[in-house]
Amino acid sequence: MAKRHVLSIGMAAAVVSAAATTGCASYTAKPLEPAATSSALEQRTLTDPKLARLIAEVLPDRAPDTGATSWDLSTLTLAALYFHPDMEVSRAKLALAKAGVKTARQVPNPTFSFQPGQYPALIDASAWTIGFLVNFVLETAGKREKRIEMARNLVEAARQDVATAAWQVRGGVRSALLDLWAAEGRRRLVEKRQAVQMQIVSLLEGRFASGDASSLDVARERIALSQATLAQRESERQAADARARVATAVGVPVRALESVSLSLAAFDNPVGVPEGIELEGNSLRRRALQERTDVLGLLAEYDAAQSGLRLQIAKQYPDVTLGPSYTYDQGFDLYSLNLQVELPIFNQNQGPIAEAEARRKETGARFVALQSRVIGDIDRARAAYLAAVRSVETADALIRDQARQRQQIERTYRLGETDRLGPLTANVEQAVVDLARFEAIVQQREALASMEDALQYSVYDASSLYVRLPGQAPSKLDLLRERDVQASTK
Repeated sequence: MAKRHVLSIGMAAAVVSAAATTGCASYTAKPLEPAATSSALEQRTLTDPKLARLIAEVLPDRAPDTGATSWDLSTLTLAALYFHPDMEVSRAKLALAKAGVKTARQVPNPTFSFQPGQYPALIDASAWTIGFLVNFVLETAGKREKRIEMARNLVEAARQDVATAAWQVRGGVRSALLDLWAAEGRRRLVEKRQAVQMQIVSLLEGRFASGDASSLDVARERIALSQATLAQRESERQAADARARVATAVGVPVRALESVSLSLAAFDNPVGVPEGIELEGNSLRRRALQERTDVLGLLAEYDAAQSGLRLQIAKQYPDVTLGPSYTYDQGFDLYSLNLQVELPIFNQNQGPIAEAEARRKETGARFVALQSRVIGDIDRARAAYLAAVRSVETADALIRDQARQRQQIERTYRLGETDRLGPLTANVEQAVVDLARFEAIVQQREALASMEDALQYSVYDASSLYVRLPGQAPSKLDLLRERDVQASTK
């Protein structure tokens, strides 16, 4: 009889042990190899077939052909979302938050205790005493539901972080392209001035040789020519630097851009702020303060802090441990039910509750600070834009005056009332004014870029990739982000 009880209890222990080990995950080593990762980064190109399929799917009207092609702001943005390491980091954080939901859903495992023993037998009794105890933890006050709620809020915060990273990556591509556009424009204008300056130097050198010009006049024009030449070299350096930053913003080596041409047309005639909408008190401003991705992310963090506070308050109420047990004691079958409850005598979880309250307050303060920063960014961008617009208007007026003076000088030259130096000097003055106007336009474009970042609204490309006015359906970039979210959580 005793042996049969011992065998049955042993089998029960074996069954519990087998159940505990069933379905366990196994470890798979995935070491990082710097040589392999760096080689993969160096081999990235814009001719990646997967990237081509992505562009064809999202922007079929701008899908690049095989080989050398022109890449604009929208297609380079998609390439950056595909390649840039910051996107992978954000998606990895999202996957981590998603795994936190699985952890929050877990139910505490029961514990199993097995206690065999042998004692001096009583008269006509077995010498064996064998027992086991199973403890089940019953969570109270909805702690599991509150943990799940908190984890889901953190997932939403991580999802918005992915969207914020996408806007930041896109902003990096736009800023680098804008700098390249500015450098190329300066180079063209400086080359034009340099060509005219060379004609003036050549003319004065001829006059100096014939005694009709002083060495001071020649030296002054040569200095101006040297300055124009240095300005041209500087614009070339800026263009090379901007091109390298475009590659970095996209997430490819700079040689990946050698076989492609970059379209900078988006900066020639930007879409700008929609007509009839002022920047103060308009729907775009309200939308930025309420629906920017970083704003929504902090709102989700605040909801998670709220859930965390509710969880800590629920932990004031102790969990219940039920422990059914069986003991075979020297021929007798003994059954019992143990009940275990933590006694909240020395503390009622006040410390964690206070920490959770402080965390919620800190998150709320960060949210208000973020909204204040958004308001400041919008106001500064608006002020810079309006100032740049006035500068462009002033430059336009100067150009009109200069054009009238050139016409007068050209007319006097045709009438023989002045020599060739007059029109050439007027052309130099025109080149200087043109460059000043271009610099004002660059400042205007940079202010628009700052406005774009502050509003999270594209002012440089009307593509459906990221343009979404309030009340309209999500843009393709929104859908792409959602697909990235789904892919990162599989």
